[in-house]
Amino acid sequence: MLKFLALLTLLASTAVHAEIPLRTDLPLKYLEQANVESRNQPLVIFLHGYGSNEQDLFGIKDELPPQYTYLSVRAPMTLEEGSYQWFRKKGEGAYNGETDDLKTSSQVLLDFVAQAAKKYHTETDKVFLVGFSQGAIMSYEVALRHPEAVGGIAALSGRILPVLKSELKPDEKRQSLAIFIGHGTADKRLPYTDGTEADSLLQRLSLKPEFHAYEGVGHSISATEMQDLSAWLQRLNP
Repeated sequence: MLKFLALLTLLASTAVHAEIPLRTDLPLKYLEQANVESRNQPLVIFLHGYGSNEQDLFGIKDELPPQYTYLSVRAPMTLEEGSYQWFRKKGEGAYNGETDDLKTSSQVLLDFVAQAAKKYHTETDKVFLVGFSQGAIMSYEVALRHPEAVGGIAALSGRILPVLKSELKPDEKRQSLAIFIGHGTADKRLPYTDGTEADSLLQRLSLKPEFHAYEGVGHSISATEMQDLSAWLQRLNP
């Protein structure tokens, strides 16, 4: 199971998170931090990585703008108790995206985003997906295929799958997407080149991703990355 060792000092304890009820009124189960008195605040949706769950990224909200609405979703496929995934990899080598469960998960996530935006009275240009690892892959899948659904994404230690790469063509609908890419240079699970290649591809599509390299950081999220992510969100919503 993926852990965020570099963030242990920043995240609230699991016991604190467990007090927050798991909500089931939308297509995916999720945790919520929302100000009921605010309307159209930026809506940030966390997407965890392979083998993790909705609690794993939820503590990140404590390092981000406090007035925003935060949801942390549980991937739809169960590995074991407390452990979930967005899609299954088949065969040897790196996963290329050619499985039906990726399409199924993408659709249910797209439905979740649309319904969440409606529930929290948020315009789509103020909806942001923040995904780590497999969750970052899902962020790319949804935003690049359906740019009208979100205002932007933060892909942390992720990659753009080969199937999606082969299908991407310049499209004016994507031009308004805000994209943050963060990747550790010492990542052995999803190599640093996955991040740089995503950055190059998006630039060739006339997008303007904000790329951050984290020297010596492995497959995890550092405190510096949280500071950069918070600053990025605040620049988008001054």
